[in-house]
Amino acid sequence: MEYRNLGTSGLKVSSVSVGSWLTFGSSVEVAATAKLIEQAYELGVTFFDTADVYARGASEEAIGEALHGIPRQYVVVATKCFFPMSKNPNDQGLSRKHIVESVEASLRRLGTDYIDLHQCHRADTATPMEETVRAYEDLIRQGKVLYWGVSEWHSAQIVDACRIADRRNAYAPISNQPQYNLLRRGIEREVLPVCEREGLGQVVFSPLAQGALTGKYSGGSTPTGSRAADAERNVFMDAYLKPEVLARVDALAPIAQELDLSMAQLALAWCLRQPGVSSTIVGVTKESQLRDNVAAAGVTLPDDVLQKVDDLFPARRR
Repeated sequence: MEYRNLGTSGLKVSSVSVGSWLTFGSSVEVAATAKLIEQAYELGVTFFDTADVYARGASEEAIGEALHGIPRQYVVVATKCFFPMSKNPNDQGLSRKHIVESVEASLRRLGTDYIDLHQCHRADTATPMEETVRAYEDLIRQGKVLYWGVSEWHSAQIVDACRIADRRNAYAPISNQPQYNLLRRGIEREVLPVCEREGLGQVVFSPLAQGALTGKYSGGSTPTGSRAADAERNVFMDAYLKPEVLARVDALAPIAQELDLSMAQLALAWCLRQPGVSSTIVGVTKESQLRDNVAAAGVTLPDDVLQKVDDLFPARRR
């Protein structure tokens, strides 16, 4: 395993981390979750990501139970808040009330005294940024949260949070969790440069485009048991499964074969080529997937390979 600093902070995270969206607490049973997390830890994974809204708290509960056998100081546990947890108008967003209450609830579900990284799942335009920054400052000073970060924020919002933290001599966010993969390179234009300047590391989600970049849907196939075959979990996959997209994905196969890599390893190593990317979050349901994904850690792609991949999946300039 390779370990990287999360932004310019001193916190080190495994370059391949395990997430829980649509898996732990929902499609993966508790016992299987515990086994996968144990195996991940044995393979060097120390960073585990979840959110209060994932399976309405069941994901946090499953991860908390699974981590009981591992010394707490050896893992980095990340969770998030923003999305509604009920119909109550205060049970959502990034107000001081909701952040504090969400953290308390997450601590109970995770069965821990502190959260290593608490993230704003989205930006909240209805709450003053200063209120959010001050809420995290208080939680960090109380020891309930060690670091805070953001997810899917625009570059201007990230800068705003950092400047407010500077003015108040408060703790600034250390991370951003965006979607980033060969098919979604939007952060390269503004978000990535701004985060590198401000000291935020990227913890990227969906680096395999929900499995589309693994080759499992080659030729438009939909394997039984795959995410694409599950009507409850495939709602964000349409753009990835278009014939013209899958044709380009299929063209990655010979490139991966030349390097003796799986297509998943190639896609993960491509994300990790960016110095601003601290970790890639993978969602696994099987040990074989886990082992394959973890093997991408430390892989360096030659310049000629990076050019071939870039030719297939060019970044949009605007």
